[in-house]
Amino acid sequence: MNDFPLAPETPLGSPAPFWFILFFKTLGFTLHMIPMHIWFAGTVLIALFSLFGSAHARLLAHRMINALPILIALGINFGIVPLLFIQVSYYPVVYPANILIGWYWFAVIPLLIVAYYGVYYYAVQVRRNKVTARGVFCGVISSLAFLAIGYIFANNFSLMTNEPQMMAAYNRTAVGGAVTGTALNTGDPTLLPRWLMMFGLALTTAAVYILVDTVFLAKRETEEYRAWAAKFAFLLHTVGLVWFAAMGSWYLFGALSPELRQTAQSSVGVLFGLTAVAPGLVWLCMLLGRSRASDGRIALAAAAAQVVVLALNAVSRQWLQNVELARFFDPAKMRVETQWSPMIAFLVLFVLGLGVVGWMLWQLALALKPQPAMASSSGGSPKPRKR
Repeated sequence: MNDFPLAPETPLGSPAPFWFILFFKTLGFTLHMIPMHIWFAGTVLIALFSLFGSAHARLLAHRMINALPILIALGINFGIVPLLFIQVSYYPVVYPANILIGWYWFAVIPLLIVAYYGVYYYAVQVRRNKVTARGVFCGVISSLAFLAIGYIFANNFSLMTNEPQMMAAYNRTAVGGAVTGTALNTGDPTLLPRWLMMFGLALTTAAVYILVDTVFLAKRETEEYRAWAAKFAFLLHTVGLVWFAAMGSWYLFGALSPELRQTAQSSVGVLFGLTAVAPGLVWLCMLLGRSRASDGRIALAAAAAQVVVLALNAVSRQWLQNVELARFFDPAKMRVETQWSPMIAFLVLFVLGLGVVGWMLWQLALALKPQPAMASSSGGSPKPRKR
């Protein structure tokens, strides 16, 4: 076989214009990255701090593990949006890639279940103040499972844009004309830097989350802890920024083909420049925040800037994905048969879902906000709150 067999185009046509699919695919991926990064990098931090951390580090690990069940739920649900739209317009390439790595793709579900319940088990122990070695072990297993899931996704989405690698995977694993589903895209030079680059970016998002948690949600903790957490958030962001820059340079200048790199520099050089420079603005906010653990304006500025960083990253990745695919497949040329009822239903439910998520986060913030101490019934001075 010389040409990769794309999945046939459906006679029903695309149910929505390509710009609509592209917009919500990118928006959904941006929203997915915010909580996903916190658990992707956060579970590794939790595991390390639980095993080797100081008292402040263990407290930070406990605060993060308490929030992860909610964040994982949000991340999974937001992740449905980009997965939905990539299957709507990119199915001729994404389904063959799914099939080639079939067993690993199926493994995402059990890995996610293991990771999810491992986090829940550890979080329950933390909330009961009865952390055992088994709970810490579950935290370690969860962190490894999330890293494995990220690696599988990187395999799938790097494979779907690389026709020669898909053909090589087919020829390597086919038996009697049928693939065994045991391929991995390890021959692609972009795979490893792409996966590691995402982890570096996740470290910066986790650092911003720690600063926001310290400023707004950790007011019941001691001043010593809050000062330590703000400084650690800056250190973590610095490590993540250096990691992201190093892996991004490897990806762009060492792994990406010269043709794609030249196309990126000539067509959307400004976009890629902003994507590379924007994390530095967040770093400046983190630098200010390390000595001002009570300044909410700096924490909000860092959070807003990080959302912009993730949006730029999502747009850059989407542009590059389309350019890579254009060598043998162009989803923008698919016939469109607009289905208004599903589009309207999706938009209504999407807006309602965002409203519900916003309300849930607002209620969480109110629940964690420190309450004024109640005066004693005898009219004496207020009694201190028990931890």
